[in-house]
Amino acid sequence: MPTTQPVHVSAQITPNPNTLKFVVDQIILDYGSVDFATKESASTSPLAKRLFDIDGVTSVFAGTNFVSVSKGNNVDWIDLAEPVTDTIRDAFLTETVLIDQRIIEERDAAGNSDNTEIERRIREILETEIRPAVAMDGGDVLFHSYVDGIVTLQLQGACSTCPSSTMTLKLGIEGRLREEIPEIRDVVQL
Repeated sequence: MPTTQPVHVSAQITPNPNTLKFVVDQIILDYGSVDFATKESASTSPLAKRLFDIDGVTSVFAGTNFVSVSKGNNVDWIDLAEPVTDTIRDAFLTETVLIDQRIIEERDAAGNSDNTEIERRIREILETEIRPAVAMDGGDVLFHSYVDGIVTLQLQGACSTCPSSTMTLKLGIEGRLREEIPEIRDVVQL
């Protein structure tokens, strides 16, 4: 059901100069996050479809109360910030569903079957410590696999193309995981 309340949207910078985080005073997703790397992938989200219609938008990432929008190098934020803000606000006022929550439920259900003890510990650290910290910068980290001491993660949102993503992955995430799980030899990005 569209909201009848005024929707407040504020833009925040992220470590990635091509991505801004738009924080909303309303709920976008009940939980989790979803990454729309292309316009074609946005079929489950009227909000993401609308944002991709803005010339210069290259990807959309949504969390519980924010949307991280990435732009191409050929456009400036001074030209994009207002249309993105207006589009988010308008979607809340007119759309019944902003993003189909089932895509998160299906992804989570598929990823949680047959986990080893190490995988469960990795997921727990990601959920309780790392994902909330990364979300503050407009991104997310998803567990992909653990094989022979190597953890493969997928960085999303502002983090996926951030110039400092390698430092985040190696110094931050890998360091924290290895503190708790000595069996981990390396952490790599998908």
